[in-house]
Amino acid sequence: METTSTPIIQRQEQRDRKKKPDWLRVKLPTGQEYREVRQVVSDHKLHTICESGNCPNMGECWGNGTATFMILGNVCTRSCGFCAVATGKPAEEDPFEPLRVAKSIKLMGLKHAVITSVDRDDLKDGGSEIWAKTVEVTRKLNPGITIETLIPDFQGKWENLSKIVAVKPEIVSHNLETVRRLTRMVRIQARYDRSLEVLKRLYDSGVTTKSGIMLGLGESDDEILETLEDMRSVGVSIVTMGQYLQPTKQHLAVQEFITPEKFALLGEQAKALGFTHVESGPLVRSSYHAEKHI
Repeated sequence: METTSTPIIQRQEQRDRKKKPDWLRVKLPTGQEYREVRQVVSDHKLHTICESGNCPNMGECWGNGTATFMILGNVCTRSCGFCAVATGKPAEEDPFEPLRVAKSIKLMGLKHAVITSVDRDDLKDGGSEIWAKTVEVTRKLNPGITIETLIPDFQGKWENLSKIVAVKPEIVSHNLETVRRLTRMVRIQARYDRSLEVLKRLYDSGVTTKSGIMLGLGESDDEILETLEDMRSVGVSIVTMGQYLQPTKQHLAVQEFITPEKFALLGEQAKALGFTHVESGPLVRSSYHAEKHI
């Protein structure tokens, strides 16, 4: 089935697109470690959010031998205004995917793995069974490994979330992505309060939780702080803040490029609120330096 790109959601004419400042320029990926990771991903027919999400840190992370694996295919059932992952009708679940991911992690010799997925609202269980199997098989083939799962909201259904809790990842991450006021525009099929409820239920179940937001979509400083306070109120202890970058002309336009100095200030404010680990900078993404969050 042919997939469709994210519908056009624009707040200004594309001719007004802002030029990236120097601090957002990254080097092209190079090096033996980078090539080896790319080869493993290709040979095992894996999907990574690094590639599908156009992550600016792919060269750095892959060059360090790390990658964020994306399960349940590379076609999402949602059409968020910020995301480069294709939207459409996904393929059937692949029962062999958990084993392929686990074997690849072993081949890379990873000590910490980050696993994420597309939204699969087409599946009754939201893909939670494949999620659980992926974590279980990864642990079986990689004794001593630590795992972070960056999960969707599973439409807030606890019977699906509980499967994630049952396999006990060291960290469970679920991103708010933006402030309350902009959620309907940025995450069209998501709900701000539902995401907070997901994070609260995870925390109440004894899970270490993590969340993240993108900046530069038109949010105010007060709204950023309100969002950080909302995260803390439901037990989130790890937070990431990074610059939103428009992946294509069909996605939301950047409203502001946030300076490194402001990111540093926001990072200090987050620490003052009680977050145990904060990553705040223009190029920060959800999985950036994830091995340090344990």
